[in-house]
Amino acid sequence: MVGLEVNLVSFTEAMWAEIRPIYEGILALPFNRELAAGSLTRERFTFYMVQDAHYLGAFARALATAAAKATTADAQIKLAKSAHDAIVVERALHEGFFREFGVEPATFAATRPSPTCAGYSDFLLATSFQHPFAVAIGALLPCFQIYYEVGKHLFGIATVPNPYQRWIDTYRDEAFGESVREVLALTDAAHDAASADERVAMREAYLKAVRYEWMFWDSAYRLEAWPV
Repeated sequence: MVGLEVNLVSFTEAMWAEIRPIYEGILALPFNRELAAGSLTRERFTFYMVQDAHYLGAFARALATAAAKATTADAQIKLAKSAHDAIVVERALHEGFFREFGVEPATFAATRPSPTCAGYSDFLLATSFQHPFAVAIGALLPCFQIYYEVGKHLFGIATVPNPYQRWIDTYRDEAFGESVREVLALTDAAHDAASADERVAMREAYLKAVRYEWMFWDSAYRLEAWPV
């Protein structure tokens, strides 16, 4: 119909286009380039895995909190299952690498979350507790979406054999991809049902989480520590 404007771009499509430069920056980080080449040092990868294990505990709690606020049964089921997977499935992956790289449970327990890990974790927990469901899922989505896209990219360029192949395979797996697509659909549905103020907050939460994703990989490469 002449004069009728129809928005055919979903929230998640629009956000992915907006954060594309940050995503390209993530791919270009030394951590990911060296991981793909198989030349990333054990020290840096071990630092990353320890920090990621700390992060996943907070991520699982944020997912569970968002599930409790979910406005549909499908969203509640999906996020509750994702909270379960973050604890069980990915913990098994981490524990496998911990054994392989000689990280003892006591060593992990004694290692503090880095400034970036603590900041990202606190942001997700605060957002899931303090904001409506739509804003919470907007903040949680980038972890799903970016890891899947990075995993696919690394799989396509990784040197074979690669000491980090098992990590790459986990995130480029199509079972994970299907899970990501489900969260994308839930996020778009939440955005469609959200108020104007909530939509603004969703965008800001998504952008902040994407920036933290960049910072997380960068901080691992730098072996980030508290300055005082």
